[in-house]
Amino acid sequence: MAGRRRVPGSSVVALCLLLVSLVACGGRTAADPARAEVQRVLDRRAAAVLDHDRAAYTRTGTGAGFDNLSAVPLAEWSYRVGDVDRTGATATAAVELRYRFEGHDRGSVTAARTVRLSRDGADGRWSVDSDRPAERSGQQPWDQGVVRVVRGEHSLVLGVGQPTGALRGYADLADRAVPAVSDAWDGDWARRVVVLVPGSLEDMAGLLGSPASSYRGIAAVTTGETGGRERAPADRIIVNPDAYGLLGTLGKQVVLTHETTHVATRADTTAATPLWLSEGYADWVGYRGSGRAPAEAAPEMAGAVSAGRVPAGLPTDEDFGFTADADELARAYEGGWLACRMIADQWGEDRLDAFYRAVGAHDDRAGAAEDAMNEVLGTGPEEFTARWREYLRAEFG
Repeated sequence: MAGRRRVPGSSVVALCLLLVSLVACGGRTAADPARAEVQRVLDRRAAAVLDHDRAAYTRTGTGAGFDNLSAVPLAEWSYRVGDVDRTGATATAAVELRYRFEGHDRGSVTAARTVRLSRDGADGRWSVDSDRPAERSGQQPWDQGVVRVVRGEHSLVLGVGQPTGALRGYADLADRAVPAVSDAWDGDWARRVVVLVPGSLEDMAGLLGSPASSYRGIAAVTTGETGGRERAPADRIIVNPDAYGLLGTLGKQVVLTHETTHVATRADTTAATPLWLSEGYADWVGYRGSGRAPAEAAPEMAGAVSAGRVPAGLPTDEDFGFTADADELARAYEGGWLACRMIADQWGEDRLDAFYRAVGAHDDRAGAAEDAMNEVLGTGPEEFTARWREYLRAEFG
């Protein structure tokens, strides 16, 4: 997801051609027929999923998982077979699954899968025995059980192990978040969101392919595939129901609006964008119009500044690590929010949006924020930091 590096040089190409030649001369065909046969089986399986055809699905192998998908609105579902490791009448295939949700995804989600198959001795056909996430890959919602679906005006909510009424509540919050974000962010975006609500923190971690400890206390995260400015990616807001359930009504709305902001700004959020800006802007939109005073929204920063501990500089990316001290993490988010709030207060909301886009337009992190400060705000990093520190003192001193 972070990008690919291309290895230049004709010697590498020549070596690859040599290896292909050696394989072909070694008594094996360059294209393993098992791979083509497995691809055909999975093509039929994909068609059965899209057609909601249980009988056709089970003719390709195990029927496990079919019912879990029945309510999911799919516009695309396809497999691309990679390496196939065959031993006699069994095979293990590395497979890329691609899918899109109808009416919501412009781009496709890709997921690495491991598919195990066996060959029938009577007709010689391959059939699917299991289809699971590849090692170190996240689960999909239907891997965890039957998916319930609720459609909102601007949202699609998928839940596993959650009652329909609870999912409707998430859809209502998301439906309020989308117009709130559109009112603040002037960029082009889909103006709809997909929210995944698993049954527990552990299930959330399963969807993300990470340890549960990484997300304990985190109410929600947004994931998306980088696709460049010309193609909007498919984003997912994934909720931690354990932490989210502890929030009050305003807190829940702020979180959903914050995450929806990440969806809206994805095409303009690049490797050049520092976390203080991407997270601070999302919080600025989340709190915008809430009436929440800075001391209420940023209690950790308020306490530090009132005690004379004014930060020397803007939060670094390392300050936003999920494993960081909880108070330090809170101050990082609050510091980013207050920096964006300061830009909106002193330069205007339009300048804040323009600054965000200008930073993301850079190819590299180095100099991105500094150049954008000069171009859009007419100031430099030292002056900006000094103004931010004074802004903190004025609010909390």
